[in-house]
Amino acid sequence: MNVTVSQHGGQKVSGGFRVDISRGQRIGRVSSEWFARPDDERYLNLPDLYDAVRSRAECAEARTVESRSIRVEATRDNAERLALIVPGRDEPVAPTHWSFGQLCTLVSAPAAYLRQQPAPLSAINLQHGLLSHRAEPVKTLEAASGRVELRAVTGPDYGRIWDHELVAAVMQIAGNGTGDTRWKVPGVLDWSSMTHNPFVDVTKDTTTLYASDRDVFLFLVDDTNPIEAGRLPDGSPDVYFRGFYCWNSEVGSKTLSIASFYLRAVCMNRNLWGVENFEQITIRHSKFAAQRFAHEAAPALTNFANSSPAPFVAGIAAARQRIVARTDEDRDSFLRKQGLSKAETAKVIEAVLGEENRKPESIFDFVQGITAVARGKAHQDARLELEGKAKRLMERAV
Repeated sequence: MNVTVSQHGGQKVSGGFRVDISRGQRIGRVSSEWFARPDDERYLNLPDLYDAVRSRAECAEARTVESRSIRVEATRDNAERLALIVPGRDEPVAPTHWSFGQLCTLVSAPAAYLRQQPAPLSAINLQHGLLSHRAEPVKTLEAASGRVELRAVTGPDYGRIWDHELVAAVMQIAGNGTGDTRWKVPGVLDWSSMTHNPFVDVTKDTTTLYASDRDVFLFLVDDTNPIEAGRLPDGSPDVYFRGFYCWNSEVGSKTLSIASFYLRAVCMNRNLWGVENFEQITIRHSKFAAQRFAHEAAPALTNFANSSPAPFVAGIAAARQRIVARTDEDRDSFLRKQGLSKAETAKVIEAVLGEENRKPESIFDFVQGITAVARGKAHQDARLELEGKAKRLMERAV
């Protein structure tokens, strides 16, 4: 297959292009979301996603009440459901699955067990917990949409970043997320030809735009403007794209995080292959979270979206050119100094020999070898530790 590669900011490609996914990291974060999301949590474009999360925010109200003042009862019309009487509101409030768990956590009650009990029995136990627990202020998030729901119970200093605020920040750089800007839902890797096709229809099966009653998750790539950073052993270009994913929960289920990176391909089940230069910003929902989002996270996302890949390409070139070992003794010594065990050292050298048909010499060779060994680690902690060593080694080359 003929491959067309464009530099960042150049003419868009008109077809797929070959990639080498044996290099870099494999990241399964997006794949986990893809597997877990039912159809009603999948959106085909950013405007629809924004409208959904904005509309629920518009009918929500946050208030601070005292925990002991919350009353729990089984509703008169449905003995299988609980209702809450919250100060300042006349009508009963129905807890969601998530907020019920938060209330249980507040009073150290086993949420899973109480969910299995008849509503009157759960109400008695939860009420006892609220009355016997020390009184403290809590922040409630109540939404009136048909019925009044309690969406969240958090601490009084919880710094809420609304889901629609994150989606709006993404729309500033990605438009509708389906191709009206360079940022879009990713294409798909064809395993038979090892080519990444950026032009795939956005469907419920392929979308990477998600929202539930407790969170949002978005993953977009710039995969019609590939970046060439060096050559593969066969002389073909080593091609990357830019990508990012981000998530948030306005009800306390997750922090707000934005991760940016370069990657070589995305497969059908949304695993990320050949990832390099992974960076992540995380903001906890503490008192000043909204200000931090405005001053740190949103600008960082915009800067990455508009930045030149030149520093990344230069870093790859520097790592390829920096020779640190020419003999077997040098290789062993170099890897052991990076904190690798004797067994890991042997595996790194073997991995590079298998992929490159030669033993490692440059910083880039050793980084690729370490990440290859890391991919084979069954335990996440061990994998992250090795990937961290590869990242620090790469940073030294720049």
